Amino acid sequence: MIPAMPATAHRRKSAASPRLGRLGRFGRLAVMGTVTALILIAGVWASWGTAQHVMLSKGREQGTMTVAKCEDSVCTGSYRPVSVGSEARDQVVLDQTVGVSEGETYTVVVKPGSRDVVRSGPAGFLYAWVPLGGALLLASVVVAGGLGLTRTGWAFAGSGVALLTAAFVAL
Repeated sequence: MIPAMPATAHRRKSAASPRLGRLGRFGRLAVMGTVTALILIAGVWASWGTAQHVMLSKGREQGTMTVAKCEDSVCTGSYRPVSVGSEARDQVVLDQTVGVSEGETYTVVVKPGSRDVVRSGPAGFLYAWVPLGGALLLASVVVAGGLGLTRTGWAFAGSGVALLTAAFVAL
């Protein structure tokens, strides 16, 4: 205790500190936990738009697309059906141009009620979950720094890097 400081001020401060410390710690954990959850939910939400067609392809039109041309991050080409009940199309649209070359043939799934297709197979599956990989990397920083869970943060980062690397290799 500092000699110039009254004893009562020291007692009041020390009595309030543990309470504020616990509330501050709980508040930080609540906020950082919420931020982490929102980041991961956003990653799943962004991925699910494409991933649902790849993962739940039973009963959907499946076939192959031969890419005729790619421009403005959209590739177009002809569609040849593989599944029963699917019909051939002269032109379908593939929104992703990453890992797609003109003249190549790719397995695809047709989005219901449209002429849009998404890649299927391992490459399409991994590419669909790329936004989740980015969200895992971002969440790892929040988990390790904000929540103080270093090992969990490293696990999130490792999972994100593994997913992004696998997608890169598959494409």
